[in-house]
Parts: sequence; C-alpha cells; structure tokens
Amino acid sequence: MPIPEDVTGDEIDKDVRQELQSLPKTLAEDVARNLVMVARLIDEDPEGAYGYSRVALRLASRVAAVREAAGFAAYANQKYSEALAEFRAARRMTGGVDLWPVMADCERGLGRPEKALDMAGAPEVHKLDKAGQVEMRLVAAGARRDMGQLDAAIVTLQSPELASSSVQPWTARLRYAYADALLAAARVDEAREWFAKAVEADRDGSTDASDRLAEMDGVEFVDALNDEEEDADADTDVESEPESESESEAESRPVTEPVTGAEAEAAAEAEADKD
Repeated sequence: MPIPEDVTGDEIDKDVRQELQSLPKTLAEDVARNLVMVARLIDEDPEGAYGYSRVALRLASRVAAVREAAGFAAYANQKYSEALAEFRAARRMTGGVDLWPVMADCERGLGRPEKALDMAGAPEVHKLDKAGQVEMRLVAAGARRDMGQLDAAIVTLQSPELASSSVQPWTARLRYAYADALLAAARVDEAREWFAKAVEADRDGSTDASDRLAEMDGVEFVDALNDEEEDADADTDVESEPESESESEAESRPVTEPVTGAEAEAAAEAEADKD
C-alpha cells in the first residue's frame, strides 16, 4: 500500500521504536511507516488503517506493538474475533494487562457479555492503572445493558471517578455513559443533568454530549448551507411561476392598431352618406 513521502517512521512512540530495533534497519523502517499510517487513519478511515496493519503484521508478526496495532485496527472495523486474537497474542508477548478492558469489550462485540463481566471481576483489573479501571467499568456497564440490566449498569458506573469534580481524560466518556444509562432507564431529568456535565468535561469533542443535550431540550440545528440552497430553489420557482390571471388575459387579447385622425373623418363621412 502506498505511503506518503512525508511519513518517515520517526513519528512512532519511542517505546515502539525500541521494540522495532530487533529487526533489520530497513525492515524496521518499513514497519514503522506502516504503523504510523495505522495511527493516522484509524479514526477517520478504519478500513485504510486495517490495510496498513495487515502489511505491518506480515512484515513483523513477532513484534508485540505490531500485534497490538493490528488488534486495534481490527477492533475499529468491528472484526472482534480477529481483534481479540491479536490482543491475546500481544499480551502473551508482553505479559501486561493494559489490553484487558478492550479484550473484554471484544467479548461484548462477539455477543458474550457474561464473559466480559467475568473479566471485569478478574484479578487483572486490580493491576490496571486508573484509566484502565475506568475503562473496565465502562465495559462492564455496557455488558449489563447488553443483558437488559439497566439499573445494574447505572450502579456499575457510580464511582468516585464519576463523583469527582476534577476533569480527567476519561471524565467526559464516564459522565456520558452514565447519562445514557439514566436515559435508557427513563430517568430523563437526571440524564439531562449528566449530559450537561459531560459537555463541561468534553474539551476535545470525544462524545456527542452537546448534541444529545440539545436534542433533549428540543433544539434543532439548521444547516446554513442547506438554507441557502433552499432559498435559491425558491427563487427559481418564483421566476418560473405563471403570471397573474389579469396579466395573462391582457396578453391574450388581440392587439388593435391605433386609429388616425384622417381615418376617423373618413369613417364619419361614410356613416353620413348611409343616412
């Protein structure tokens, strides 16, 4: 797959670069450039990212960072079985637990929420950092909702992290998930409150909390571009409309040439001769 010339491979994380040092230099550079493309495209073009991840995987399947990148690319394309296999491989290579929450979410994607809940209660969770533990809580709440346990999902999300007034990288997503769970349970007023709190914490637009809040408030966003197009169409319609009835009738009447003074006199004399 083609890679832009401005992608050198030096853009990758230093830890990943260190992993690639086990490869021949030229091969390491090729793998690094493909990994950069995976990271660059995974949000906006998941299919493209997946393609580059397969190239990197073919070149260096024994590198944990490559298996992890391939897992996330598959996950972004909802290829949950493939993603889970790659995450497991990466975990075997590193012995770490960082991928535990996303592995559990793959179980959800495969229609196995009970397995995800089992993973949420496993010892590995205690080894996660704070961000990982919050992520695991989100996955567990999602699994509860998959099983129709709305109240349990709400309780799962209630935590010190949710109650905290400080804004962390996970705060917006946690508040959003809580608001969404409340709304699913028909607790509308509380849901609105938490969507508003999610908006306050969502500094990088990682959620659509503002849209959800506006929807609850009955606010409609108008597309200015579409309005201009509609106005142009309306103007065209006006120009093509038939003229008013009186104008049409006036144009349909025969046009009479004006009568000159001489012609009028001749007509009067003719009338006099008849008499």
